[in-house]
Amino acid sequence: MSLDPRRAALWQAMNLGPQWVLRRAPGAALPGDQQAAAAVSEPPAADERQRVIAAMGWDELQAAVAGCTACGLCRSRTQTVFGVGSRAARWMIVGEAPGAEEDARGEPFVGQAGRLLDNMLEAIGRSRQADAARPVFIANVLKCRPPGNRNPQPEEVASCEPFLLRQMALVQPTLVLVMGRFAAQSVLRSEAPVSALRGRVHRLHIGGRDVPAVVTYHPAYLLRNLADKAKAWADLCLALDLDEGAES
Repeated sequence: MSLDPRRAALWQAMNLGPQWVLRRAPGAALPGDQQAAAAVSEPPAADERQRVIAAMGWDELQAAVAGCTACGLCRSRTQTVFGVGSRAARWMIVGEAPGAEEDARGEPFVGQAGRLLDNMLEAIGRSRQADAARPVFIANVLKCRPPGNRNPQPEEVASCEPFLLRQMALVQPTLVLVMGRFAAQSVLRSEAPVSALRGRVHRLHIGGRDVPAVVTYHPAYLLRNLADKAKAWADLCLALDLDEGAES
């Protein structure tokens, strides 16, 4: 599998290493270039940081996020945005990165986009409130706001990825709803647009389990593109059908 230079840089920055290679038959040899890649180990410091984060409980993880200085975003943030909702929720929602209002309040999906998300969740009987009958847990790919709401840099994604992976492992969701182009491309390791990723079921490996993931548009996008609200509703219905099937 060949990668263009931008994607190759992201692959390297995220320390994906040899575990993310195409499946092959037992005993089959790897091509020469993949054999060389498989011989490269992760930098010890990055590997150790990931190992430490992967062993954290909720309180320790939240403190680590609040004090993180692993990338330059720590210098421009007002505060980190850890996540909100029930830590034992069946659904986990993954967004992109905090905006100005999220940075000010320390909570993901606030303002107009947050209100739209809350309305969408209410329509299918879900809520960000931890004590709701069917709560969700909401987190972003990035925990700090990129200046001017620009797209995150590969090294910023790499720094934050262990936090999101640990949140997923602790929540142990039965379904992940991924909102927005950047979140979908980061979580699914894809360069495809949302339009190509939505409408079908993806699979994530979380805590030794294959967990279904559904991609949909970000609420901020829907506020600018009202015609796609019907598509987002279809995505929510797909997620709901998957969840109801898992419960039955």
